[in-house]
Amino acid sequence: KPAEQRHPKEPPSLQCMQLAVVACGDRLEETLIMLKSAVLFSNRRLCFHIFAEDSLKPEFEKKLKEWPSSYTKKFESNFYPITFSVGNAQEWKKLFKPCAAQRLFLPVILKDVDSLLYVDTDVLFLRPIDDIWHLLREFNSTQLAAMAPEHEIPKIGWYSRFARHPYYGSTGVNSGVMLMNLTRIRSTHFKNSLIPGGLTWEEMLYPLYQKYKNYITWGDQDLLNIIFYFNPECLYVFPCQWNYRPDHCMYGSNCRGAEEEGVSILHGNRGVYHDDKQPTFKALYEVIRDFPFEDNLFQSLYYPLQSKFLDTVHTLCGRIPQVFLKQIEKTMKKVYENRVIVYLGANHRY
Repeated sequence: KPAEQRHPKEPPSLQCMQLAVVACGDRLEETLIMLKSAVLFSNRRLCFHIFAEDSLKPEFEKKLKEWPSSYTKKFESNFYPITFSVGNAQEWKKLFKPCAAQRLFLPVILKDVDSLLYVDTDVLFLRPIDDIWHLLREFNSTQLAAMAPEHEIPKIGWYSRFARHPYYGSTGVNSGVMLMNLTRIRSTHFKNSLIPGGLTWEEMLYPLYQKYKNYITWGDQDLLNIIFYFNPECLYVFPCQWNYRPDHCMYGSNCRGAEEEGVSILHGNRGVYHDDKQPTFKALYEVIRDFPFEDNLFQSLYYPLQSKFLDTVHTLCGRIPQVFLKQIEKTMKKVYENRVIVYLGANHRY
C-alpha cells in the first residue's frame, strides 16, 4: 500500500509531513534557514524532528518562536538529544562529521513515525516539500527509501573512481536528501555481507560499521551505499534536481532534470554557502536568510536573487541562472496566486 494511505485513522498530528534534521556545532543558522525555506513554500502542515546538541536547543526554540504567527502555525517542532542506540556512541560521533551518523538511527528512535524526509542542514527547498513527499506514493512494494545519485557521470564520480567498499549502482547515492518509509525499514530483513540470513536495520548497523570502518571516507553515507548495494530493490532513485549540488554545474551542467524543470532542492555541500567558491549557491542562501517573512516574495526574494546572480556569470554555475530560478519562480507564482485567491475570498464574504 502507498505509504501515505496506510493509516486512514491517524490522528491529525501524524498527518503532517515529517522532516528530520541533525544539527551540531556551528550549524544553527544553516538549519534555521533550511527550515525557513521549508515553511515558506509548503502547503501542508510540517512536523520538524530536530536532533541537536543540548546546548543548541534553547536557541533553536527562541529563534523559531520569533517567526510570525502566520508561519509558526504551519509547523510543530520536536527536539531530541543526539543518541546512538547500538555500538559505541563516541565512535559513531567521530564518523565523518560530529553527529552525522544520527540519521542512521532515525527508524529506531522515531518509532511512531511512518514516513520521513531527512535532509542535511545545508539544504534549501526551492519548491513545496509536498512535491517530494508525494514521491512516497511512487514506491513499489519493495522500496523503502529514496535518494539521488552521487554523480551523473561515472568517469568523474567519486565512488566509481576511489571507493574501496561496495556502493549502490554505477555512481553511488548521496544521503543529504533521503525520503524514508520508516515502517517498512523497521519490518524488513536486509541482505548483507555479514551472515547468510537477513538482519534488521538495527541489528545490521554496528557490525556493518565494524566490518568496513577502515574503508569508508564519507561516514554514514558510505554505510547507506553498502546497505543498498546488497539490497538494490529497496531503493527508489530520484533525479538530480531533488539534490542539486555544486558538482552538477561546477564542471559544466550535468543535471538534465534541473535544466528541464529547474532545481527543486539545493544542497550546498562543502560549505559553499559560507565561502566564495560557488557564488550562485551563496546568493540563494543569503536571499532566503535575509527575506523578511511577510514581505512580497517577488520584491524581496526573487528580484534580489536575479540581481545577485548577475555577479556570478563568471562561474560555470552562474552561467545557467535559469536552472536555479525556474522552480522558485513557479513556486512563488503559486504561493502568490493562493494568497490572492484567499484574500479575495475573504473580502467576498462581507
